[in-house]
This record gives sequence, structure tokens and C-alpha cells, in this order.
Amino acid sequence: MSLIRLNDVSIRFENTQILREAFFRLEPGDRVGLIGRNGSGKSTILKLILDQVSPDTGEVTLEDGIRVGYFSQFSELNGAQTITEVLDDLFVAVKAALAELAAIDAAIAVDSSASAELDRLIGRQGELFEEMDRLDGWDYKRHIDTALTTLGFNEAHRVCAIDELSGGWRNRAALAKIVLEAPDVLLLDEPTNYLDVAGVEWLEAWFKSFTGAAIVVSHDRKFLDAVVTRIIEVENFHLHEYPGNFGEYIVQKQFRLKTLETQFVHESELLAFEAEGIADRRAAAKAESRQLGNQLAHIKKSRTPRPVDQIITEIYGKLHVKDVLCRIDGLAKSYGDKVLFENLSFEVRRGNRIVVLGSNGSGKTTLLRVLTGEETADRGDVAWASGAGVVSYNQILAELDESDTVSHAVNAMPGSLALTATKKSVNRFLTMFQFSEADLKQKIGNLSGGQRARVAMAQCLLSGASVLLLDEPTNHLDMSSTQVMERALVHFPGAVVVVSHDRFFTDKIANRRLVFGSDGAAPGEIEVRAA
Repeated sequence: MSLIRLNDVSIRFENTQILREAFFRLEPGDRVGLIGRNGSGKSTILKLILDQVSPDTGEVTLEDGIRVGYFSQFSELNGAQTITEVLDDLFVAVKAALAELAAIDAAIAVDSSASAELDRLIGRQGELFEEMDRLDGWDYKRHIDTALTTLGFNEAHRVCAIDELSGGWRNRAALAKIVLEAPDVLLLDEPTNYLDVAGVEWLEAWFKSFTGAAIVVSHDRKFLDAVVTRIIEVENFHLHEYPGNFGEYIVQKQFRLKTLETQFVHESELLAFEAEGIADRRAAAKAESRQLGNQLAHIKKSRTPRPVDQIITEIYGKLHVKDVLCRIDGLAKSYGDKVLFENLSFEVRRGNRIVVLGSNGSGKTTLLRVLTGEETADRGDVAWASGAGVVSYNQILAELDESDTVSHAVNAMPGSLALTATKKSVNRFLTMFQFSEADLKQKIGNLSGGQRARVAMAQCLLSGASVLLLDEPTNHLDMSSTQVMERALVHFPGAVVVVSHDRFFTDKIANRRLVFGSDGAAPGEIEVRAA
């Protein structure tokens, strides 16, 4: 029996169609990856299941008695409690059983002589032992500690009120709660945002022991590859199903596009680049399916040259960059007793795509802020080459003018490549970023978070700077925008320094790595190595 069913569902908000004649079933044990462009209707599907919105036509039905758990970046918890208290409250039944067992132990200690009451107590004790085994309650405090430790919660985070945590830490708290609840059906909306690699890998490992069904909305392609058993893509108001994980979706989508006349002329090109990344990783891991590799090889041969790449190289054709853009020598930074980096030296050169890796709180963002001058190092020098323009994606995003239009914001930055490239090239570039003519006329203040992220990324890529600094750039971009960004960064003639937990993204773009907290490293020692 299906746990969740969408039968011929259509829904629109005001004059905007979201879904039309959508059909979907979630079966026991299913792990569904729900993908699609920003605004395509992914979150609406979750809201339909949660009965937060109603369809205009069609039916949404849930199996009687199933427990549904929901996580989103906007999940709400009791702000007055600590995260430890919130998680401890999940084990009410366990604590009640432990309290009753303690009372039985005390009663037996007072009078252990043979009696009917002793027999009753021993019988009840046996029932409670079985109940504790069923609830896996003997180690519940260790389960709480393991979840909090792996998700990065230190002692200070555990004992302060949730309202005092940052937005990112509140999201982590909500995720810890939902995974410990272990519902029958799990709905996850961008669960890997704000998690470092260790946190994402812990979540992947947790899924291996999770026996329920799940629907996961995520842009993290490696996470989807590891977790899901089928992909549902929301496209043109309909749901398209692809059996298997994300890598198998890429191959199947390629062949589907090759049999259709599609208006999205760039999408197949971007998918071919995606397929290459998957093929490279699977070849290294000795992929199970030789047929898959043969299919990918055939696709790659049939997809060159790529118009997407031509558009990007046209944009960057007149950008001239020096060989050595920055020298970092003996850099050191600490906060109190915590050493972030010590005696860090490296160069940023033309063509470098440097990925900065490490756990949350290790100092990655601080390093970027030192490079931009937003923070001061304790010791050492950061020497930028004369005339080397540097732009920070996160600064651009934070400083977007809400009264400005998208078109003016993208085209009017001082030194922007939009001022020197042909209008046709710029328009084709913006079209790849899913900006329609109507979008370009919109005020930034009216845009969603994902749309603002696309504006800031387009500004960054068209800025004309020699060095791009990016801190978690994939967090608010959908897959299509992330793919365009990847292609632009691969062809960017300057240098890129990026902090990211998105392993698929970093594997595809990196040619150098700075690793915080590598195995055997001393406090503050940063490993600098080729990718």
C-alpha cells in the first residue's frame, strides 16, 4: 500500500501555474530525490503532503497512522530551550520506562522476600526490559551526543537557548531533532545546507540504517547519489520519474532530451558536463555498470563543441590576468586559545581554482575575510598584485540594492564585462542563468532568496575581477544555476578561491586544495596540495 499518493493534482497561486495533472506515489522504503529549478514547485509538493496547502483539483492522500517528519531551513523549535533539552524531550517514553525500572529496583531492594507482589514486579520489569530494547532506549543519551557531536555542536552550543543560536545552527538543531525522531516518512528540504563534509557524511550513514521512506529536496548531487533510489524532476508543471540515483538520472535525462525537441537549448550541454563528472568519479571507483560508462562515452563524443562553453569563453575573451595575483606569507590568526591558522603561505596564480576544505568553525570563512581585508591577521602578509581586481560573492549578495532592477544590477558594476562584451553574448549568458526578459525588469526587493543568489553570482562572474572569492556559493542556487557557475569557473581565466561543502562541486572545479584539520596536522597547520 502506498504511503503517500498524489492523484491528478493541479495547483496554481494567483496567476502562476505550479503543478498540472501531477501523479506520484511513495512506497515503503522509497528514497525519492525531488529536483527542479527554483520556483518549479518542489516545496509546494511537500506542503501538499503536510496539508499546508490544498490542490485546486486532484487528491493528496496519506496512509492512515503514518508519522511524517519534516525538516526545512525554516523549521521552528522552542527557542527558550537548549538543543539538548529539545532532543531529551524526544525520549519521553524511554525516560518513563527508566523511571519505572528505578522504582521497581527500589521496591525489590526494600523487600525481596518471595511474594505475589515480587512476582508482579519481576514480570513488569521483564516487560520494561523488552520495551527498552524495542525503543533502543538504553543508549539514548549516547545517540543524542553522537548526533550533536557529528553535527558540530560544542558545549557552548548545547547549553545556550536555541534563540541565541545563529540561523545556521538553528537549522542544524532542527535536523538533529528530525533524525532522532525517526518517523515513518521523512520530508527533507535542503538538509545539507550549512553542514560541513563530516556532517553530510554522517547524515548519509544515518540514512543507511533508516528504515522509513523519504522525500529529499536537495541540490547536493553527491548526497542524492548516495541516498536516493529514484529521482522525480519537477519540470513544466509535471513530474518526470527516473529510476535510480542522481548519476543514473543524468544518463536517462540525456537520452530523453535527445529524443525530444526542447526549447531549453543549453540544458543538454550542461547535462553532458555533469555526466563527465559522474563518469570520472565512477571510473575511479570502478563503477558497477560497464554499460553506463559506454553510454556516457558515447554521449561525450556526440556533444562537442558545446555552445555553453562558447558563450562563456566569448564573455571572458578580453579579460587579461597577471600570472601571480596574490602572495600570502606567514599568515596567522587565532581567537583566544583557538588557533585557526599558523604560518600559512601560498600563492594565488592565474588559473588556480583553490577549494578551501575543513569542518565548520575551523577558520575557512575567516581566511577569506582576511584575504579581502574584512579581518586583520595576527601576523603575516597578504600582498595583492597591482591592479588585481578581487570580488567577493558574499559581499555582493549582502549588498544588493533592493530598489535596483536585475538588469541594471548585472550590467552596471564598474569594470563589468557586460560593458565590453557584445550585448548578444551577455544576454545569452544571462539566459543560461534562467533570467527571462521579464526577470531582468524585476526589482531585487521582490526576488526570492534563490533568485537573489543568481543575481549576485551573475554579477560576480561578469565583474571583470581577476580573483573571485566564494563562500558556500551553491547553498541557494538550484542545479541548473550551479552547473552554469561550474562551467564559468572552469573557463575563468583568473583565479578562484572557494569555500564549499558540496563535494560534487568541489571535485569538478578544484585544481588546488587548502585543507584545515587534515589527519596528523598540528593546530593551525593548513595543508596546501594539488587537487
